[in-house]
Amino acid sequence: MNIEHLRLFVRIATTHNISQAGKELGLSAPVASMHINKLEDSMGARLIHRTTRKVSLTEEGETLLPYAEEIISSVDAAQATVGTGKACPKGTLRITAPASFGRMHLMPALKGFLAQYPELFVDIRLTDSMVDLVEGGFDVAIRNADLKDSTLIAKKLATDKRIMVASPDYIATHGKPAHPTELKSHLCINQTGLESWAFDTLEGVLHIKVKGKIKVDHGEAVRDAAVDGMGIAMCATWIAYQHLRDGRLVEVLENYTLIDNSDIWAVYPSSRLLAPKVRAFIDYFSEYYGTPPYWD
Repeated sequence: MNIEHLRLFVRIATTHNISQAGKELGLSAPVASMHINKLEDSMGARLIHRTTRKVSLTEEGETLLPYAEEIISSVDAAQATVGTGKACPKGTLRITAPASFGRMHLMPALKGFLAQYPELFVDIRLTDSMVDLVEGGFDVAIRNADLKDSTLIAKKLATDKRIMVASPDYIATHGKPAHPTELKSHLCINQTGLESWAFDTLEGVLHIKVKGKIKVDHGEAVRDAAVDGMGIAMCATWIAYQHLRDGRLVEVLENYTLIDNSDIWAVYPSSRLLAPKVRAFIDYFSEYYGTPPYWD
């Protein structure tokens, strides 16, 4: 049994396409088909149903799949811990990340990451939808939301600090609130899904129900509305740091901590051992973002 044949088989199980799976592993379609034939010969069973539209696993293929995944994970982990202790990550690393964070903080880092790991290819999906890593065939996800799935393992990449911001023009016209309760008399920009803001005060936790003329489901749009002087907004520092540095935004209520701080996580399925390519991703981006992260 050839380990590379098993890698191809696992990718076919995810993509349902021999040509696409082969391409991810640097194989032509005929060579990929030949490798699968050899794997089926070695197993003594047909593993894949082939049609003109797509391929699917046979019952024997479904039985083999979890064993194949475990074998690949074990081999990758062994390579990472023997010899020099640093197996050179290779193959395709499939990543999913939130759209804004991915555009602002993942994509600019890729040039250095790929220069350090020249045998890696990356396949990235930027979406604000919570995708299923296993079903989608992703190796790792970046997330900054609550982690509710206990079948996933999470490694912290950076802190995700939230602050209150407004434009200098807005403050010049409407004044700067000195206490969270004063937000009730201000225009506020609300992000969909956040109906109130929670502050840590001397009186205890204070929840302020957001009132304003704008509600939007995108963090960069919330920030941009604040820059345009349309109200006070809650923003992650990673999304507003450049605007704070150049003065287009200023922090307000800086003496009151928002009870909304979270973290930026790298998440991967717990059913798999940490592959060298995933370990390389976590190590590189943890260092790249820094402690505290560069946007703070």
